[in-house]
Amino acid sequence: MDRLTLELDGRTVGWYDSGTGGDDALAVIWHHGTPNIGEPPEPLFSLADELGVRLLGVDRPGYGASEGVVGRSVADIAPLAAAVADEVGAERFAVMGHSGGGPHALACAALLPSRVVAAVTFAGVAPLVAPGDGPAGLGMSWWDGMHSVGTAELKAALQGGEALEELLASEEWDPSTFTDRDLEALDGRWSWFTRIAALGVEHGRAGFVADDLAFVRPWGFSVTDVTAPTRIVQGGDDRIVPVRHGRWLGEGVPEADYQERPGDGHLTVVDAAFDALRWVSGLR
Repeated sequence: MDRLTLELDGRTVGWYDSGTGGDDALAVIWHHGTPNIGEPPEPLFSLADELGVRLLGVDRPGYGASEGVVGRSVADIAPLAAAVADEVGAERFAVMGHSGGGPHALACAALLPSRVVAAVTFAGVAPLVAPGDGPAGLGMSWWDGMHSVGTAELKAALQGGEALEELLASEEWDPSTFTDRDLEALDGRWSWFTRIAALGVEHGRAGFVADDLAFVRPWGFSVTDVTAPTRIVQGGDDRIVPVRHGRWLGEGVPEADYQERPGDGHLTVVDAAFDALRWVSGLR
């Protein structure tokens, strides 16, 4: 895995190149969860190489090697993703996002319609509020089914960055945010998550705070603007991003392929990434 940087508008952006797929590979940009770094999932590397897919990733501002941006919105990821694609000469590319990365993958699809060939989200967050020309946000039902830890964090974000920082500084990890199956996966096939989550806060919580603030504000685009083939994957037992978020996105994104996986939680839902990668590779 190559960890690289580029300069965009005078700022440093961290990005990643798996080296998979060969010379004619389809570029797929991974959008990480909150709080993680942009490194694409290592368990996918072997399949990506087999399919001719070049897995890339980008650190959102405040994470990893990417400098923070005050007041960033979800929409601000689009030029970063485009710059990463430019670095590898990919005029067209696909996007995938998990959890907090889901909205950012959709932002790329909505704002870079001539470049994004497909989009996939796993346990992606839905908007709390939405533009006037789009479907209404989930509003108060946005919180229904969300674990108390996530609810407290995101309600603190509504009060501003200082309140959120104060809460995060006092929090301890609560394993009950995950299902038993999630915890088994975290100890096994998805242990990769443990490492990138630690790296996501290695230098502080700036990226974490910026993400949560962006989620509870207008995103800067409407999901109805997504025209690329899109797959929305949601775990039926997710305690972090409730199932209604996936269902809303499945209805709000035009002609989305919505897949609900009974029994899957927030982490085990990423098992669907293998099939999604095969699907994306056929759309090049």
